[in-house]
Amino acid sequence: MEKAFDLVVRGGTVVDGAGAAAFEADVAVKDGVIAAVGRIAGSGAEEIDARGQIVTPGFVDIHTHYDGQATWDARLQPSSWHGVTTVVMGNCGVGFAPCRSDDHDLLIRLMEGVEDIPFPVLADGLPWNWESYPEYLDRLSERSFDVDVGSQLPHAALRVYVMGQRGVDRAPATEADIHAMAAIAKRAMEAGAIGFGTSRTLNHRSSDGSPIATLTAGEDELTGIALGMAAANNGAGKGVLQVVSDFNDPVEEFAMLRRIVERSGRPLSFSLLQSPRHPDQWRYMLEQMSEAKAAGQQIRAQVATRPVGVLFGLELTVNPFTSHPSYRAIKDLPLAERVARLRDPEFRTRLLAEEAASRQAAGASPMRSWERFHLLGEDSPDYEPTPDRSIAAISQRTGRAPHEIALDHMLDGGPGDGRGLLYLPLLNYANDDLDHVWTMLGHDCVVPGLSDGGAHVGMICDGSFPTTNLVHWTRDRTRGPTLGLEHMVKAQCRDTAETVGLFDRGLVQPGFRADLNVIDYPRLRLKAPSVAYDLPTGGRRLIQRAEGYTATVVAGQVTYRDGEPTGALPGRLLRGAQPAPARLAAE
Repeated sequence: MEKAFDLVVRGGTVVDGAGAAAFEADVAVKDGVIAAVGRIAGSGAEEIDARGQIVTPGFVDIHTHYDGQATWDARLQPSSWHGVTTVVMGNCGVGFAPCRSDDHDLLIRLMEGVEDIPFPVLADGLPWNWESYPEYLDRLSERSFDVDVGSQLPHAALRVYVMGQRGVDRAPATEADIHAMAAIAKRAMEAGAIGFGTSRTLNHRSSDGSPIATLTAGEDELTGIALGMAAANNGAGKGVLQVVSDFNDPVEEFAMLRRIVERSGRPLSFSLLQSPRHPDQWRYMLEQMSEAKAAGQQIRAQVATRPVGVLFGLELTVNPFTSHPSYRAIKDLPLAERVARLRDPEFRTRLLAEEAASRQAAGASPMRSWERFHLLGEDSPDYEPTPDRSIAAISQRTGRAPHEIALDHMLDGGPGDGRGLLYLPLLNYANDDLDHVWTMLGHDCVVPGLSDGGAHVGMICDGSFPTTNLVHWTRDRTRGPTLGLEHMVKAQCRDTAETVGLFDRGLVQPGFRADLNVIDYPRLRLKAPSVAYDLPTGGRRLIQRAEGYTATVVAGQVTYRDGEPTGALPGRLLRGAQPAPARLAAE
């Protein structure tokens, strides 16, 4: 006998993404959408016992960099290990389309520098079977994934495509340049781009050290592109704007963003982080967003929900001895051989006696002082560490030199054999706590973001942000106030989805996409980051997994059980904004 439903999730505590109080219910799925929520008599072809567990919508991560990985990999991990069922890439203005064949290496070097994805990995992995942005989307549409994928038009690629070397050199765009970029942006939105991403920060540089091509793009250029987006869909407008900026002049920069939004009618989100140079500037940004909202302009901030920091280790891009002469002599040896040399008493003594050649080395600058370094344990990592757990504090208590503590932890900490990691919070941690993030997350114009899933493969591992949002912010935080589970699920599901125009997901309600998580909430925890060698050419990347995700469902199909892939790949390219279910749209 044919079953009434394709899938029924039985007896879970539903946290529906709308912010309502959690309630016990069954969730039935048919043809990729949620068919019913409540007490369901009909059976499913597949059933999941969710008693004692929570059932949430799938998480929507709107700030990733899978632009390359999505062309060669069906599983967009680490994001899909962390309950994410929809990703949006093309952020920060970097990506690979549009691109002429002569500029392939230029865009690879840019992604290598900005997002720390090695040149050989991209050179070998990218098929380059496109030139225009619509052609890039067409190639993605031929692929299947374990999540849905949305793509944004990257400003750097667009600028280089239109302006050539002048774009690379950050020359002002001419009227003809702007007209050409606007026309491409219009076609990109009509082809299915979620939006347009750009970067205005000096932190984003090509691997040759040159600033990103978009750094000094003028207001006329940004406005012209936004107006091209507004002209899409017969003038109805399509797509969202995404910006990362240094906000060196926050008053003028925010005023410019407001003018662009006002003229184009396009929603905008920007990256909001606490900088140690201006630790209270984020308050001004919250005030300005509230003013913009009152004026009818949608400007939202994407907030990192834990410190943005660098991981140091012997397998990674940097470690505290990277610029020491003795270490540089062995840096290209296989890990096991390096570990053996570092444990040799004579070599160790010589290394610890040396001075670092770089001013940016560990302990050599205020931003990299030993007071800011922490040991990352093998068990659940602590992303809100107290100052008394820093390497400097350990050194003071034990009388051992900081470099010695760091070396021993890298050699024997964590899983051992040279795989121990050190953690250096750089942003969002100026006050040695996350109280400011708690305030940000309570603001009605803020959504969680900035995970950078798929990027920074040798230095940062923040694709696990969605798990932090539940584990740390709703359950385990001890150093300050927490957030309600319902609030955090709404933020990571419905609010993020709406921010990028995906109105068909993010809620456990009939008619919505059957993207779901079944989570053993008391057991949910992050594992420590580790290194895998599974990129093209055997390239290295940081990964991080979690325990407690009983099942993840995409379009009604179970993609992960207990953190392991089932083989189902129902995820597809999203062609632009997605409307709400017809029943709700009519109400």
